[in-house]
Amino acid sequence: MDNKIDFIEQKAVFMAASNKLEQCEKVLLGIPFDTTTSFRPGTRLAPFRIREVSEGIEEYSLYQDKSLEDLDFYDAGDIVLPFGNVSECLQRIEKVCKWFLSRGKKVFSMGGEHLVSWPLIKAYHEYYSDLVVVQLDAHADLREEYLGESLSHAAVMRQVVELLGEKKVFQLGIRSCTRDELNYAHKNTQLYADKLLDVIDEVKEKIQGRPVYFTLDIDVMDPAYAPGTGTPEAGGFSSREVIKLMHEIQSLNVVGFDVVEISPPYDAADITAILGAKIIREALLAY
Repeated sequence: MDNKIDFIEQKAVFMAASNKLEQCEKVLLGIPFDTTTSFRPGTRLAPFRIREVSEGIEEYSLYQDKSLEDLDFYDAGDIVLPFGNVSECLQRIEKVCKWFLSRGKKVFSMGGEHLVSWPLIKAYHEYYSDLVVVQLDAHADLREEYLGESLSHAAVMRQVVELLGEKKVFQLGIRSCTRDELNYAHKNTQLYADKLLDVIDEVKEKIQGRPVYFTLDIDVMDPAYAPGTGTPEAGGFSSREVIKLMHEIQSLNVVGFDVVEISPPYDAADITAILGAKIIREALLAY
């Protein structure tokens, strides 16, 4: 990968994206992967659909008084992944992410299921040894394994904790886990179960300027706001609350971002894909 990006294909382009990588600090990357999905598959279709529906929202963010038209960001397309070969898929994701990081780019990723965050965070950790992770999610994702596999979207944050060390993963919005996951979280993560905006000041104070990787599982929101996801969990947060939190952490040093678990086959009238496009817009403008 010295002179070109391997394993990349372009099927659609996010609105207002530049076609000149060299002049862009920020890169948008699609990761169409859902091999370990445990309930309803389809998240591999999300990057394409999010790009398609992005034309339905404005380039301008009223919240931030900023526009994508004034921002240089590059849409790299999707990583080409061999379906069913989890190990090779994860290696390709990490390799592509490192390619951009080695060139001073900040990567904004669209999954795909939540396991895609693992190789992305691994890549980021090589460049930011003091990295912390902020996770917005309905599920703890801290299982030691799921159906005999440690590399699973149900176990992804367990992998991240083992990599980063104790108390470096901040888990917000969690409202579903096993007893074992809860016990593990109490010892190893910063768990804010079923809490979001009311704890953000405490979270920001604890992080204190360290580099942050922000991973947003769309199911942190109630299925009423995001029906198009593989493992919907009732009793969640509103899209307004989640977008407000995204703005609340603008003061943090967010070095990487992903939004995951959007599943177009279960989406009603593209509600979730359009929300995903808005989340991407806000993230690109905020971080």
